[in-house]
Amino acid sequence: MAGMSPFNNPLFLGFEHFENMLERAGKNSGDSYPPYNIEQLDENHLRITIAVAGFTEKDLSITQEDNQLIICGLKPDQPEERIYLHKGIATRQFKKSFVIAENIKVISANTENGLLNIDLERLEPEVKVKHIKINSGN
Repeated sequence: MAGMSPFNNPLFLGFEHFENMLERAGKNSGDSYPPYNIEQLDENHLRITIAVAGFTEKDLSITQEDNQLIICGLKPDQPEERIYLHKGIATRQFKKSFVIAENIKVISANTENGLLNIDLERLEPEVKVKHIKINSGN
């Protein structure tokens, strides 16, 4: 069956949010501005680096909504005082979203040399074992 989600399987109970995350990720995959890198620093640390030339810290915002990391760049409209013969450095507004796993935590964000670095840490999941008491029907 074409288009059937693997999460429709009756053995996967309560995983509808994964299907929603995959859908959100698919919508964002074609967006190439601004350019970015995702780097694995070590086994438990990642870094997202986004090219934000022309943006200051005040022009940028980072929010996390559930499992979605959202980075926005918004430059206030200012009258052009300069006359450009060529303008190749884009400073248009942007919204870049990343779907992150539940065990990924944002630990820091900083700008340096026109790059925004967002450091992430993969937390080790706790192993939870819960014994369920079985009651008799009597």
